[in-house]
Amino acid sequence: MKKFLEKIPFYNTLVLPYHFLQAILANLIYRRPAKNLHVIAVTGTNGKTTTCFMLWKILNHAGLKTGLMTTVAYGVDKLKPELNHMTTVDAFTLNKRIKALKKEGAKYLVLETTSHALAEYRTLGIPIEIAVFTNLTHEHLDYHKTFAKYRKAKGKLFKKAKFSIINADDKNAKFYEKLSKNYASYGIKTGKNRPENLKLLKTGVKYSLHDITYETKIPGEFNVYNSLAAILTAEKLNVKPGKIREGLLSLDSVEGRMNIVDEGQPFTVIVDYAHAPDALEKVFTSLPKIDGKIISVHGGAGRRDPSTRAPRGEILGQHSDIVIITEDDSRDEDPEKIAESFIKGAEKAGKVLNKNLFKELDRKKAIALALKTAKKGDVVLILGKGHEKSILRADGPHPFEDLKVTRELLKSL
Repeated sequence: MKKFLEKIPFYNTLVLPYHFLQAILANLIYRRPAKNLHVIAVTGTNGKTTTCFMLWKILNHAGLKTGLMTTVAYGVDKLKPELNHMTTVDAFTLNKRIKALKKEGAKYLVLETTSHALAEYRTLGIPIEIAVFTNLTHEHLDYHKTFAKYRKAKGKLFKKAKFSIINADDKNAKFYEKLSKNYASYGIKTGKNRPENLKLLKTGVKYSLHDITYETKIPGEFNVYNSLAAILTAEKLNVKPGKIREGLLSLDSVEGRMNIVDEGQPFTVIVDYAHAPDALEKVFTSLPKIDGKIISVHGGAGRRDPSTRAPRGEILGQHSDIVIITEDDSRDEDPEKIAESFIKGAEKAGKVLNKNLFKELDRKKAIALALKTAKKGDVVLILGKGHEKSILRADGPHPFEDLKVTRELLKSL
């Protein structure tokens, strides 16, 4: 029934009163559990989850009991996996979990916050002490319809927050600065807080900020941005530089974010959640120089913005030597039709079907094909699902984990 209703024009707008009432009721039932918490809300298109994990690690390391709620997991000391394919959960679940986090002793909460959640009042009643902006690129237009509406939805967070931390290198920074009561800016090229002596290493990033040297164990230029946002937020919360440095370095990885899967094979395998054009670009640009080939496995979700499919296929074609198009959460859409758009994009970049461009809609078989094709020195990228524990098909969810499947296949080579 819901699938049918969602096809009605302006359906998302029509149901907003329902979401508003749901949020009010959730606050009443759970007695507004967030009212005494120091809440840091992180929003943007990419980098939200990693920034949240970095900040959660830093604050807990500093002795500030901090809860975490993200796309990947939630909890305080011991994290539970987020099994819903959703970042900011519905208002009832959100308030219920916040109440549980407070019972565990949390005084702070790092909350990954989406445009959907803001548009649908899911965060109503949650006081925002600090809002963090990572970046904004083309995504979720299946829901918001226009980029302007997408940007505006996230703007609600900065109007609400007491203080904002904003990525000045993003072209939308000025929009959020104007909405903010007070803010600090960061960036590599612009912003008041910029890294010095920046080094992009195979094992992470290293730089100096405010005369303190910081290092991460997660590679990629985008993790310079993520760590800068986390550091500045921690500084605003009066965490000492030494504790920030130690906490940041204590984060070994974030599940599904640039995870290297090593079972002794002579090539590199990386699993990442990247599923938007900008995120895909960043994965490729973050890779160190290699002598071998890049083999990419990727697909598109059903009932999600179809306009990104061909561009994503083109990005894969431009940066990969071999592209394998497969399934993602197809839901009630035809996986064949979804794949067609990706193939057209990859062909536009010069790839040739059944030569250096392949279609294998069974995701496990697609990963197996990539691993069997790889030679010494190659890099295999398995992109799009990252941490997720299931794949959504027309008949419902099926257990599936990219990391687990990849590890099992590598062991059987």
